[in-house]
Amino acid sequence: MKEKYLINARIIDPKNDIDEIGGLIIDSKGQIKACGKKVSNGNLPSSVDKIDIKKQVLIPGIVDMRVFVGEPGYEYKENFRTLSNAALSGGVTSVVSMPNTSPVIDNVSMVDFLKRRGRDKSRINIFPAATLTKNAEGKQMTEFGLLKRKGIIAFTDGIKTVQDPEVMSRIMNFASQSQSLIMQHAEDNILAKDGLINEGEISTRLGLKGIPFLAEKIIVERDLSFLEEYFCKYHISQISSEKTISVIKKAKNEGKTFTTGVSINNLSLNENDIGDFRTFLKLSPPLRTENDRQALVEAVNDGTIDVIVSDHKPQDEESKRLTFAQAATGASGVETLLPLALELFHNKKIKIKKLIASITTNPAKILGITKGNLDKGSDADICVIDVNKPWVVDKSKIKSKSKNTPIENRKLQGKVLKTFVKGELAYESI
Repeated sequence: MKEKYLINARIIDPKNDIDEIGGLIIDSKGQIKACGKKVSNGNLPSSVDKIDIKKQVLIPGIVDMRVFVGEPGYEYKENFRTLSNAALSGGVTSVVSMPNTSPVIDNVSMVDFLKRRGRDKSRINIFPAATLTKNAEGKQMTEFGLLKRKGIIAFTDGIKTVQDPEVMSRIMNFASQSQSLIMQHAEDNILAKDGLINEGEISTRLGLKGIPFLAEKIIVERDLSFLEEYFCKYHISQISSEKTISVIKKAKNEGKTFTTGVSINNLSLNENDIGDFRTFLKLSPPLRTENDRQALVEAVNDGTIDVIVSDHKPQDEESKRLTFAQAATGASGVETLLPLALELFHNKKIKIKKLIASITTNPAKILGITKGNLDKGSDADICVIDVNKPWVVDKSKIKSKSKNTPIENRKLQGKVLKTFVKGELAYESI
């Protein structure tokens, strides 16, 4: 591979506290050779070919901590190839794949299969997660040590929550000894039983069983109580309510160390968007009130929430073209994560460096991976964005195999122009 010279870019790298006009050199191994204001047209040999970024924004490739892949078992919804294409068009170069496949990822042979498929079919970096419990049933913990040695980055039951406090305390105890990352989807099964949307005025009007905020808050309070005894790496996958934020702030003030995520859906939409039974907005956790949404945005802004995820969970159209009660939960989102996040910047709710940190530097730090930065010697995983370019979400142009976007026809501002993976141009906007 020839060296590449990217010049005249607005470089934003939160890890290194960079926000400046400069350039970036990619060496023959696909790694970053130099980055910043010292890399300029005047400092480079005149004979080399240069890629003029024209003062557009250049950031590290996005790290998405919550992505569902269809392989194995649900290839008709998504596969590694289609996920890769969708991710690259959204500037996402690394993903944590959820283990809720068929069969689930809970043993070494399944990890080997996943790594082979990811390597052979995907153009992005796949970091697989395994289940917390056997078959994600919440009863018996998986073999953390063995799975971690095989390359598992984190442990989660995905869309399920470990309900049994004894099992969860045992998991957190072992995780503290093995330095394993636990990612919990917080929802109490009894309180949320048969629930479809947020409990409140909208659920009453639509005649749908609601999911109270307490279902989330109680699990978070329980697990954070365990952190007093077991000092493990604990991450709350995605929160949705203002009351949960209060619990998190209190725990952090008490000195507890843990991290928190939020879905871009809960930052950009609220329960009113469901309208008359729009099943594409049947999500988990559910969309809640506008007050909850605003509180979540502020929590990202003040650092209470560490990361923003796409919660990319593609569903085939037949699974969504049903009654609200019967429709599958989840939405496609990996390719619209960045432009939706940029809405918060354009609305002056969150500064751009803080926003970029929540989808690059912060998730990479939590996962313990050398991604999400523009360090010298790091793989040149890079995203170039026109932050002001307007466009409209068109379902027919979505690259994911499933087209179930919750934001069809939404006007957005901010478009990915180029995505590089290990120095190679993997996507370019037409």
